[in-house]
Parts: sequence; structure tokens; C-alpha cells
Amino acid sequence: MARDPETTAPLPHAPAPDGVLEAAVYATDLDTAEWFYGAILDLERIAKVPGRHVFFRAGHTVVLIFNPDQTEQPTPNPRLPVPPHGARGPGHLCLAASKAGIVAWRHRLTAAGVEIESEFDWPNGARSIYFRDPAGNSLEIAEPRLWFN
Repeated sequence: MARDPETTAPLPHAPAPDGVLEAAVYATDLDTAEWFYGAILDLERIAKVPGRHVFFRAGHTVVLIFNPDQTEQPTPNPRLPVPPHGARGPGHLCLAASKAGIVAWRHRLTAAGVEIESEFDWPNGARSIYFRDPAGNSLEIAEPRLWFN
């Protein structure tokens, strides 16, 4: 449990995190998720435990796709004491690409039969496209300048 916000004692210093190492979405049909993220999004699969998870490399980040039915259960492996976790319903994941890359991705996705739900320029001029994976997760491809100038 986190400490009470009314506590006045200062917390010890720790450096800010360097970034996001991994991000997770959840899908009960991992075979279809593996096909979509590998064949359609062209991500490199780096790990797989059938029925439990499949992991992909996306630049300097790893995309974790878990079956929530399995990850909600305590781990049977005492050498990897990952706490139970999971989510139900659509999550969100945003991948980075240049404006020209987003145009190419729009063409690739529509050629693969993936519906583009939304495509627009943000107030700061960054471009985004939104679509869904087969599990219903909301996926976005956006220019990094959406957040970083």
C-alpha cells in the first residue's frame, strides 16, 4: 500500500525512469494476436509461451500480449515471482512513426483489411492514425512530436 499523502517526511531521491521498457495489452486469442502483431504490424516476436503470452520488439520497447485468463492466476514458477495481473476490455498502445511512415502504415493496414477508425493532426501538428487489433485493443501510430518536440 502506498504511503498516506498527508505524511510529511520526504521520500528518498531516485533518478527519473529512462522510459517505458515494456507495455502490455491483453487478448484471449493469442494465435490471432501473434499473427496480427507479427504479420500485419511486422514486429519481431521475441518470446512466446503458448496460451499465456507472446512478446514482440518495437524499437527500444517490448510489446507484451498476455492472455488475462492466465496472468490473473499466480505463477507456478517460484523462480519468476511475477504477481498476478490482467485487464479486461480494450486497452491502448501507441507506436511511433514519422509522418511519411504513418502514410505508409495507413496504406499497409488498409491493404490488409484493417479499418482506420480515425486519422487526424493534433493541435501541435503531429499526425495520428487509430485502428484496432483483433482483440479490440485501440492501437495508434503517431509522430513522436505529439509528446516530444
